[in-house]
Amino acid sequence: MKSSNQAIYATALGEAGALNGAPKDTDATTSGRIGSIALDGARISARLDRLPATRTIWQLVMLLSFGMFFELYDLMYSGYIAPGLVKSGILSATTHGLFGTSGVASFIAALFAGLFVGTAACGFLADRFGRRAIFTWSLLWYTTANVVMAFQHTALGLNCWRFIAGIGIGVEIVTIGTYISELVPKHVRGRASACSQAVGFCAVPIVAFLSYLLVPQRLFGLDGWRLVVLIGAVGAVVVWWIRRGLPESPRWLAQKGRIDEADAVMTRLEARVASEYRRKCGLPLPEPAQPEPVRARAAFRDLLVPPYRKRTLMLIIFHVFQTMGYYGFANWIPTLLIKQGITVTTSLMYASIIAIAAPLGPLLGLLIADRFERKSVIICMAALNVVCGLAFSHARETVLLVSLGVCLVLAGNIISYSYHAYQAELFPTSIRARAVGFVYSWSRISAMFSAFVIAACLGRFGVNGVFVFISGAMAVVMVAIGTLGPKTRDVALEDISK
Repeated sequence: MKSSNQAIYATALGEAGALNGAPKDTDATTSGRIGSIALDGARISARLDRLPATRTIWQLVMLLSFGMFFELYDLMYSGYIAPGLVKSGILSATTHGLFGTSGVASFIAALFAGLFVGTAACGFLADRFGRRAIFTWSLLWYTTANVVMAFQHTALGLNCWRFIAGIGIGVEIVTIGTYISELVPKHVRGRASACSQAVGFCAVPIVAFLSYLLVPQRLFGLDGWRLVVLIGAVGAVVVWWIRRGLPESPRWLAQKGRIDEADAVMTRLEARVASEYRRKCGLPLPEPAQPEPVRARAAFRDLLVPPYRKRTLMLIIFHVFQTMGYYGFANWIPTLLIKQGITVTTSLMYASIIAIAAPLGPLLGLLIADRFERKSVIICMAALNVVCGLAFSHARETVLLVSLGVCLVLAGNIISYSYHAYQAELFPTSIRARAVGFVYSWSRISAMFSAFVIAACLGRFGVNGVFVFISGAMAVVMVAIGTLGPKTRDVALEDISK
């Protein structure tokens, strides 16, 4: 059976090469080799997708999730330490001119400029050097940059090092979604992404609470905001040490032709899962499905041809506008509350209470992630965001403000875990990281400019204007996903990419 299937693959690919104008005599060996890699890669994927979700699978997800925790800690502290940056005199609450470099908006924009470089220009690194290596070193990159940033005393130094840190975070963001989608069976991809996001978003209430405690203070001769940054850096180094035992993605190894290494990873993983499954159910592992022909390689230019062209367009539109909605609230929570007449200290306290809801969205995802289509979940939560946002802009009573803030955070973070899983499913293994990086980079461009637009809306139209802008952005998200997004629930990655 193995030789028969391999011959079919080689023949099919050889014929494809001939149809494309390649000489048969020079292409036969290459086509046969590529066909063999494709077949072996299909077998690796079939072996992985049949695995039950035992303790070992969830341990891998948790190890990846610890990295997500500090990634989101770093990504989300901008809004919470902003009052401290203003208090210390390094930045101002508003900007001088639309693109002024001395305001909080410039600090937020510097991060997203770095994220753009990390996602757009460096996404190929994980496809070339592997998920594990880039996943590890990108964390060290942005941790080092944060330590240096914590000791800056000028707006220029602060923004430059925030930009450098953003590059590392951007690479990490692209890699982690790709890594999780390739390392878990197809029937738990949604829950694995939700778990990762739930652990990651636990960082939000923690950074909010630390900011509430530390930002108004000065301890050990340091402003409180500097301590918030340094605490995250120390924790990230600890996580880097813990994660050294993660295996490389067997799908990536197989796609690179490193079949022996992929087989070794799968053999160790299967042995552990089989032992746990036997103890739990008394049964052997299910047999792998018959491997089906899959595309062995894809080039980045394939993003411009069907079926990837429509997916790429859909995700570009999605990322441009969802970023306006998500970060338009998340990065400005304390500032928006202050504009509603609440003091700095009290606004930080309310923001920390609202932030407790951050991990609850992905936790709910553990219940619904693989039961409903991810595109449907995104559309529903975008609609909820519109309703709650417009209500928040008119609220003045404390309980109502906090309740609506919680709903906005829940909706935003359910969207977040859903699209991180969704976008990683839509592209083939050979270009998955680069493709995700490319479409995701548009959100970084959007975030850079929307920070200034939000600041302008807030100054000219108040909180009402901010949420009208956010609601319009979320309406575009609903249309783009609803009309262009394919279904992916419980479908093998290789089948989605055919």
